[in-house]
Amino acid sequence: MRYIALLRGINVGGRYIKMEPLRRIFADLGLANVGSYIQSGNLFFDSAEGDRAVLRRQLEARLLESLGYAVPVCLRTVAELEGVMALDPFAGVAVTPETRLSVAFLAEPVTLDLPVRYRTPKGDFELVGKTDTELFVVWHLVNGRPGNGFALVEKAVPVPSTTRFWHTSAKILAAARRP
Repeated sequence: MRYIALLRGINVGGRYIKMEPLRRIFADLGLANVGSYIQSGNLFFDSAEGDRAVLRRQLEARLLESLGYAVPVCLRTVAELEGVMALDPFAGVAVTPETRLSVAFLAEPVTLDLPVRYRTPKGDFELVGKTDTELFVVWHLVNGRPGNGFALVEKAVPVPSTTRFWHTSAKILAAARRP
């Protein structure tokens, strides 16, 4: 099975690691064909492990042991990420210099009571779609910068998550498809 691991909190907030040592951590677990895309914790690999929860626990335990801090892992198969990208949740959203399109990947499936087309009180983030494992969010920049309203959305999610820009998600998928 070809998996994509989206790691939260890699190379931000003073927690820096080059991708080669990170790939080695994954390879040392017996994962095959380990690759990465950019420096923000996007790895892909082959594994015979069919139980996603077991694989996630193994990865998180090894990352904690190797790095000294917890790193939540959101796993998707290549086919699952292809399905997410095919949803086209941002159809009809006008892209301007003040907007960014993103997807928040959840570590586990959950049912959320967040309404679609929810906009944070300051108007800086807008939830435009969701699945049991993803949230599709438009960032409305203020003076060229993101606000802090996404924390309100994250508080409603009872499991770890990590966010990637939509265009970066497409590039991660393309990189993971390569042998």
